[in-house]
Amino acid sequence: MSEFRTIDSLDVAGKRVLVRADLNVPMKDGVVTDTTRIDRTVPTLQNLVDRGAKVIVLSHLGRPKGQVNPEFTLKPVADALAKAMGKPVAFGSDCVGPAAQAVVDAMANGDVAMLENLRFHDAETKNDEAFADQLAALGDLYVSDAFSCSHRAHASTEAVPRRLTAAAGRLMQAEVEALSGALEAPKKPVMAVVGGAKISTKLDVLGNLIEKVDLLVIGGGMANTFLNAKGVNVGKSLCEHDMAENARAILAKAENSSCEIVLPIDGVIAREFKAGAANETVDIDAVPDDAMILDAGPATAADLKARLADCKTLLWNGPLGAFEIEPFDAATNAVAQEAARLTKAGKLLTVAGGGDTVAALAHAGVGDDFSYVSTAGGAFLEWLEGKTLPGVAVLRV
Repeated sequence: MSEFRTIDSLDVAGKRVLVRADLNVPMKDGVVTDTTRIDRTVPTLQNLVDRGAKVIVLSHLGRPKGQVNPEFTLKPVADALAKAMGKPVAFGSDCVGPAAQAVVDAMANGDVAMLENLRFHDAETKNDEAFADQLAALGDLYVSDAFSCSHRAHASTEAVPRRLTAAAGRLMQAEVEALSGALEAPKKPVMAVVGGAKISTKLDVLGNLIEKVDLLVIGGGMANTFLNAKGVNVGKSLCEHDMAENARAILAKAENSSCEIVLPIDGVIAREFKAGAANETVDIDAVPDDAMILDAGPATAADLKARLADCKTLLWNGPLGAFEIEPFDAATNAVAQEAARLTKAGKLLTVAGGGDTVAALAHAGVGDDFSYVSTAGGAFLEWLEGKTLPGVAVLRV
């Protein structure tokens, strides 16, 4: 974090501090159903409160498409934040204009306020300069705790920090440090696990990782596309047959980059995709024409666990099989649990991210045992692709 200003360097006492958080949380019937993102934001807000700042929280919720829509109001989120912090959180019925200004003007040192959904204004996603001026006028300092929104150059993530002294909050700092430690200056050997349904959505990820890691493990439906490209019959498995040439190009690039691509050596197959479906384990080159590969097999899981023992860093994005349905969660569970064991033993740095990945690790019972699990979706993927994230770049000193 030497290139970034953090909240520790800010003199916040008596200052109005705009905190861009990502509180785009799941809701049902006007109630927050998962407070994970709220809980992760609290340490930054509490630090600022304890140091006497006037803390003004900015966020979006859903996709109201630039229109005021009560379905996407942040008021229930403000109520949930108040509960998490154990103190009142004032709420502004707009994020700019008189309603926002009135809430900010009424604040005392140590108070917290949340302003209404940024995306009720289409100027937010258009990165409109005049809208950014209005937002910036409400604060003296800016803190970003929204890594998960940092791949978008929106007014609140990119333009406002150009107008105010800006710093990374605790969550942003943790994300950047974890991701940099796993990919930009990692302890080697480095293994990356990349799974999921389609390689067409992760070509840039694979291309970038090949140049950064020593072992690239490919799982899920993506593995079937690579196996098919190598002439292996994958039966009726999920497979992008039209991506065979791309897969072969990735294999060739890996060979030239001294990166070993690891594919399944056996698979758990079934004729139907449902919980408890009749299944069997076969060598990967013995898949019947009428069967689907729904998980990596036990020999593959054992091979990956053995390889982990020699690694110092693990980067994980995507499951090894259809982990949502038993028994096709076995390989993901086994490898994730071994990675967690090595992490707790201090032998492995483990960084994971992406929606399916977070769910898969939680399913395996190790969601809290990795070194760092990122809740960022698109931002995490773009970082894996080696792209510059506007909301991070703007924080550089």
